[in-house]
Amino acid sequence: MPKKTFAAALAMGNHLVAQLKKNQRTLFEAASAIAASNDPQDTAFTRELVRNRQEDRTVDVFTVGDALARTDWHPLINTIIRVARRTLVFNTATGEWKPRSEVAWYVSSASGLAASDWQKVIRGHWGIENRNHYVRDVSCGEDKSRIRTNPGIMARARSCALNILRHNGVPNIAKALWDGALNLNSRPQL
Repeated sequence: MPKKTFAAALAMGNHLVAQLKKNQRTLFEAASAIAASNDPQDTAFTRELVRNRQEDRTVDVFTVGDALARTDWHPLINTIIRVARRTLVFNTATGEWKPRSEVAWYVSSASGLAASDWQKVIRGHWGIENRNHYVRDVSCGEDKSRIRTNPGIMARARSCALNILRHNGVPNIAKALWDGALNLNSRPQL
């Protein structure tokens, strides 16, 4: 996540939220230190029960203030969001619940939102991940692509095809792509 992306968003009058990874060591450590030394500005808790899974999600929001004053990130990041997930997955074969936990960190140029609002923003991002990136990786085989010369051209062609299918209300992208590969005269089933 480059600083220039945050700067460009702010220059256009927009705000940005991005997940912070451990390979961004300096910023990750600074965010962890801010959270460790301050109480959250706001906290939200949700529990989701789906099939054989229970997920408890706690969102803590921290105001950066002057904590990043000695870094290049100071004018760009105003909020740090910590999302702690504790998941219990029921194994039907053994009849046992297996616990899993993880903590995800996010940074944003925006400030003043409640923890429940941040939770909606972050969950909305995963909707994009599932609707777009998963389809591109699995149905279109983008990760398996061996194209090394101008791969952006094929990426745009895939985007165009997906946009046409979605515009036409196709519910199953993988099936529509398969049907189209078998018969160029086929029309997607709606």
